[in-house]
Amino acid sequence: MMDDQNHNNWEAAVEGFRQPPPPPPSIPAPARETPGGQLLAMPAVSVDRKGPKEGLPMGPPPPPPEANGVIMMLKSGDAASVAKAAPAPTPTPGSTININTSTSKFLMNVITIEDYKSTYWPKLDGAIDQLLTQSPGDYIPISYEQIYSCVYKCVCQQHSEQMYSDLIKKITNHLERVSKELQASPPDLYIERFNIALGQYMGALQSIVPLFIYMNKFYIETKLNRDLKDDLIKLFTEHVAEKHIYSLMPLLLEAQSTPFQVTPSTMANIVKGLYTLRPEWVQMAPTLFSKFIPNILPRAVESELSEYAAQDQKLQRELIQNGFMRGDQSRKRAGDELTYNSSSACASSRGYR
Repeated sequence: MMDDQNHNNWEAAVEGFRQPPPPPPSIPAPARETPGGQLLAMPAVSVDRKGPKEGLPMGPPPPPPEANGVIMMLKSGDAASVAKAAPAPTPTPGSTININTSTSKFLMNVITIEDYKSTYWPKLDGAIDQLLTQSPGDYIPISYEQIYSCVYKCVCQQHSEQMYSDLIKKITNHLERVSKELQASPPDLYIERFNIALGQYMGALQSIVPLFIYMNKFYIETKLNRDLKDDLIKLFTEHVAEKHIYSLMPLLLEAQSTPFQVTPSTMANIVKGLYTLRPEWVQMAPTLFSKFIPNILPRAVESELSEYAAQDQKLQRELIQNGFMRGDQSRKRAGDELTYNSSSACASSRGYR
């Protein structure tokens, strides 16, 4: 009998569980999930289920909710579709101010032609002046980083053509002044001053060309199909060397005939510099150039060894006549040591030809 009573109680509990309690009338039904996974929580609106049953007017429909009053909970897959449907936000005064500020900042970075002439080129002009007038080995207190930055900014702002024109004009004026100073030099100082001008200019190019490397890469090589260093060397050739080569070469030949009238280092610098400027000038004095530059003269041949020996003997006699002693000769055999020495010297000195 106890078992029957427990069984009846269990069935009653199951029946009560199967019948859910009705929802309270004051709580609205939950919003159903829309297709695509979008859950829209609309503002609560009282629902009149009676309608016009009692003869009362329904009144105007409620206004649509504002954009800020709608809360959207989206799944990741439907974000793009809702973004298309959502209206574009109206620009606020703050955003307009930010756009204008960024535009003004961009415009402030633009370098006009007036800015180039009044600010940037004067810095480059002063640095070039110092580099062109410095002595080899001197230290110049200029900021290479600042000069390079000026060149970089001017190239980026499309001032390469103007900057290249100003650079060529600046160096041309300097070389014309150097040429006039050389013309006024006396003959005994002419060779030495030409050597100073040549060395000073070549030393300045070692600093000027790297400072303008950005202009050289993106303007001269790209648009002009040339190289900045070649152009600057050509300027010295046209404005200095060509104007003085016919006055300089006779003085070099005269100095060659008189030993140590000009120091060997000065002679070597000038001869090598002239060969760098224009190799065709070798034809004016091939013997002079061959003493400092290899492979200028044709190769030595066996049939001309006697002629080479005669030239060496003549040089030794001239040195002895000018007071250059041969040193202690007590341990050498008496006889034709001059001929023997000249022949051995010929074999060793002419081998490079």
